[in-house]
Amino acid sequence: MTDFNATRARFDLPEGVIYLDGNSLGPLPRGVAARVAQAITGEWGQMLITGWNKAGWMDLPARVGDRVGRLIGAAPGTVTMGDTLSIKVYQALASALELRPDRRVILSDTGNFPSDLYMADGLCRTLGPDYTLRTVAPEDVEAAIDESIAVLMLTEVDYRTGRKHDMASLIARAHAAGALVVWDLAHSAGAIPVDVTGADADFAVGCSYKYLNSGPGGPAFIYVAPRLAEATRPALSGWLGHEAPFAFDLDYRPGRGVERMRVGTPPILQLAALDAALDVWDGVDMQDLRARSIELQESFLARVEAGSRELTLASPRDPALRGSQVSFRHPQGYAIIQALIAEGVIGDFRAPDILRFGFTPLYLSPEDVDEAADRLCAIMAARSWDRPQFHARAKVT
Repeated sequence: MTDFNATRARFDLPEGVIYLDGNSLGPLPRGVAARVAQAITGEWGQMLITGWNKAGWMDLPARVGDRVGRLIGAAPGTVTMGDTLSIKVYQALASALELRPDRRVILSDTGNFPSDLYMADGLCRTLGPDYTLRTVAPEDVEAAIDESIAVLMLTEVDYRTGRKHDMASLIARAHAAGALVVWDLAHSAGAIPVDVTGADADFAVGCSYKYLNSGPGGPAFIYVAPRLAEATRPALSGWLGHEAPFAFDLDYRPGRGVERMRVGTPPILQLAALDAALDVWDGVDMQDLRARSIELQESFLARVEAGSRELTLASPRDPALRGSQVSFRHPQGYAIIQALIAEGVIGDFRAPDILRFGFTPLYLSPEDVDEAADRLCAIMAARSWDRPQFHARAKVT
């Protein structure tokens, strides 16, 4: 059994703060600051450019990728790190489209993260008027899959409501129709059990700064199924995705397997932070994590609904149908979240009216969750959110 008291002790959390926003930015694990300091002073500072060999910088994307791969059910050598999530979405989509040259439609849903839709739309515009991004309601995705679809692109867990797609069944449906599938695991990796191998996923991408705690701007990852890796041509043919980068050939030859999906110089300091942050996961069983997450969510949901009738549940009622978050709707959601933050409970707001709360058993206790629910209910009862300072919109909401 996973010892969540032990994992909690491995985080450097601010005193007096209950943090329910790890689904947006994970907190700082202990050991990360020292590891990054070592990368700066001991490696960059002392080794200078020789750090690429002496400190193993060039191998970090693959080594750390394997550590992330363990959390999403990926085989060693099928995940690499680097760049941003939007870049990885673009790469996966472009490669998948090229593998289905007789089709022109990307299918997604209206609950997908806007950046993913922007990248898909931009790619279609680049490829020409024959290419189309088609979106349907999340619950209508399965029925919309037909033989015209080249790529199904979905975020497994809806960033606003926490609604969770059935990965295995949608992959099976897409494959039966001859389509490929790109999964965004930004709200899945480190939050719920994922098995890209068992589900027969084609491509998967995700960020590392949410549940994986790599820090703001942490690198993204990309997974390519081994059966597709050697046939996949990266649309972004970067220097480090070349078969022999230091041969300095003028002609591009893709590297082996997922290594061809590398683009630019790897972000060494951020990879060092992620590498250290992943130590927290040693000994964590994802099934234990999922069970505790559901316990925390259900406790919070019951306590909030018992204490306030003004908040409307936006997440699925059945915990099996949501990720590791609970969301409510309220017309004054932004002000309520600001008032809650002022009371030492950090959640977040998503337009137009979503109050979003993430549950990370690695550092959240049942007592934290009960106290957070009580403070939220007290704010609603007293209408203490209705003050000018809580209505003033900051640049980041």
